[in-house]
Amino acid sequence: KLQDVEMHLGRSTDARKIGDWKSALREADAAIAAGADSSQLLRALRSEALLRLHKLEEADSTLTSLLKLDKSLLSWTAAKLSGMLVESYVHIVRAQVDMALGRFDAAVAAAENARLIDPGNAEVGMILNNVRLVARARAQGNELFKAAKFSDASIAYGEGLKYDPSNPVLHCNRAACWWKLDRWEKAVDDCNEALRIQPTYTKALLRRAMSYSKLERWADCVRDYEVLRKELPADTEVAEALFHAQVALKTTRGEDVSNMKFGGEVEMVTSVEQLYAATRSPGVSVVYFMSSVNQQCIQITPAVDSLCSECPSMNFLKVKLLDISLNELQHFCKSLTDRPHCNPSTGKC
Repeated sequence: KLQDVEMHLGRSTDARKIGDWKSALREADAAIAAGADSSQLLRALRSEALLRLHKLEEADSTLTSLLKLDKSLLSWTAAKLSGMLVESYVHIVRAQVDMALGRFDAAVAAAENARLIDPGNAEVGMILNNVRLVARARAQGNELFKAAKFSDASIAYGEGLKYDPSNPVLHCNRAACWWKLDRWEKAVDDCNEALRIQPTYTKALLRRAMSYSKLERWADCVRDYEVLRKELPADTEVAEALFHAQVALKTTRGEDVSNMKFGGEVEMVTSVEQLYAATRSPGVSVVYFMSSVNQQCIQITPAVDSLCSECPSMNFLKVKLLDISLNELQHFCKSLTDRPHCNPSTGKC
């Protein structure tokens, strides 16, 4: 087993030297599976490979799992990786993962720890300098953005990207500057890059959707907002933006949009006349017959309210059975020849 671990470790470090991150990850995993599951070096190698492969959350969780290992099983020896002390290397990887995830202060602290452990290593010194420069550029960009100096802020974020071209946060922040400057194509470009590096970056996806809207690229806009709607089901602003994008897309295709409207709240119905008017309005209507003495109705009510928030383009109507007579409800149900009949006695359709 020891020979297998050493073989896979050697292959992983060789792959790292030439930037073959898929092979580096595969060999690190093989070494861990061969019995080196408590190796800080292999877990750091795995995390760095995941970072380079743009799997940021997994890279972060790999380092977190390293901290949870029994410290008695870890030996911070003088072993080196490409001339760098292993403990220093772990901190360097931590710094780079933190920076990619927008934790700039933590990244600087981790890089400084690496320098304290391995003060004479040139690579550690170079990375520490880069981390500091990127963190400084981001801070300057944020201050300029807050001061509404969007052009200057974009330049500041660009300076940071010179030292860390694959930083999704800086790309996303610069996209916000382009959006403020009405340069929506450039905003899309930066959002695309941020999402290429971190596909789950919700803020970048939202900014791209907003930019597509300004560019009237409605199919792309709808696609992004549909993803955001699934990720943020309680966000009414996203729901409304999706609705307006869908209306715009249908309009460009020559489709009828007169039956589309945006809702989001349950409408209380207190008379049969109101019920007729509401269900005759354009769009899909969901009628919920409510009895305050029916326990099942009481239990279902929160779910109906939640569904209303999730489907704002539909009409949700709540009818209290005490407000409308049984004869009126039966007559109403019979009039709905193209819909399921309702049973007022159970409160169900």
